[in-house]
Amino acid sequence: MIGRLLRGDTLRRRIALTIVAAMLASVALNALFIQVAGIWARPPIERTGLLEQIAVTSRLIEVAPADLRPQLAQAASSDMLQVVWKAQRADFGLPNDGARVEASRVPVLEQLLGGDRNIEAFNPGDWTRDNPQAHYAALVQLVDGSWLSFTPPERSWGLEIGTRIAIIIALGLIATFLVAWVATRQLANPLQRFAIAARRFGTDLRAPPIKVEGPHEIRQAIVAFNTMQAQIQHFIAERTHMLASISHDLRAPLTRMRLRSEFMEDLDHQRKLIRDVEEMQSMINAALEFFREDTHREATTAFDLSELLQTIVDDYRDQHIEVDFNGPAHLVYNGRPLGIKRVIVNLLENAVKYARNPRITLNRDDYAIRIEVSDEGPGIPEEALEKVFDPFFRLETSRNRSTGGVGLGLSAARAIIREQGGDLTLRNQRRKGLVARVELAVAPTLLG
Repeated sequence: MIGRLLRGDTLRRRIALTIVAAMLASVALNALFIQVAGIWARPPIERTGLLEQIAVTSRLIEVAPADLRPQLAQAASSDMLQVVWKAQRADFGLPNDGARVEASRVPVLEQLLGGDRNIEAFNPGDWTRDNPQAHYAALVQLVDGSWLSFTPPERSWGLEIGTRIAIIIALGLIATFLVAWVATRQLANPLQRFAIAARRFGTDLRAPPIKVEGPHEIRQAIVAFNTMQAQIQHFIAERTHMLASISHDLRAPLTRMRLRSEFMEDLDHQRKLIRDVEEMQSMINAALEFFREDTHREATTAFDLSELLQTIVDDYRDQHIEVDFNGPAHLVYNGRPLGIKRVIVNLLENAVKYARNPRITLNRDDYAIRIEVSDEGPGIPEEALEKVFDPFFRLETSRNRSTGGVGLGLSAARAIIREQGGDLTLRNQRRKGLVARVELAVAPTLLG
């Protein structure tokens, strides 16, 4: 079971290693805490290093005359240790009798002071709770019965048991968090790159295959996606080529029909036939142009979408056609500028031809960029709002064949926007007029 779990780079293996690494990191941090800060655990005075200093100082002061001992004790005091000489033990104001220290337990004490010297030690816990005077202290009785007191000026050791437990738990949580953060980052990055690449395929059907990386399960999903992507690309390429070929081959019989119509004696039928042939020729030319653009798709690039729209507005102003624009001065978008320009121009042409007061509105949020082209015209019947996107569909009222066009403009416009991961929709305004909304998705980014 363990062998299968740890074999290969799999999600199960990474999760298991993350748990083990978190446990080892927690143990290591706590071991470091105990090793470096062991004195915080209230060690006995024998482990504080005071007794060695006490032995040397006591021996020096003991051999001096009694009248010089107070001055010598003061001279021996330092920032780390305060030394006081008193003739009587009661003069120190200690809380109680201290713990007896056997000189034989500390070689330097036995060597300098002898094994039978009276030495008492006090720990911070010997004082009453929250007493500001709680500290380590040591008393050494000299040979003449006087006493030396050795006291650190500040209590520099000791943590309560509750504090130590809190530190140990905190270190364990920190170790677990750090290991989990590193492990999930390594696991999430391939997934995020996979998601970004998959979304890119939605906006660019010619996107390259996704790099195979990550644990075994993620690699399997990437391989399956790359296979599906290749099949879709192959299917679309074959379909586009076939339809373009059919449209191109239709030109020959139409040309023959046009030539034969010249020999018709009935001029009325001749005129109708020529009109039908020319209309079919226009439809075929529009279809070929549409397929040609699908074959030679524009490259994606970063550009200022707001500046592009303002350029279109200026072009119409040069033609004495006023188009209102409302939006930010600058808005960078990563897409196909010529395709978007063609879509907006197509929508504006419809608004200018069939309505009045065309307007462009540009805005964005965290998820999408929206371009709305609105007008104050008759609008479109509700049942036809989706049908107008069908190839070669034309309304039989104001927007009919006599006004020009073969019914591929909106179809091509929606195809261009959907190729970039967005959508084009139409809706009627409550009062009057039509609103065409172009919605472009904001590309996701890889988190750091």
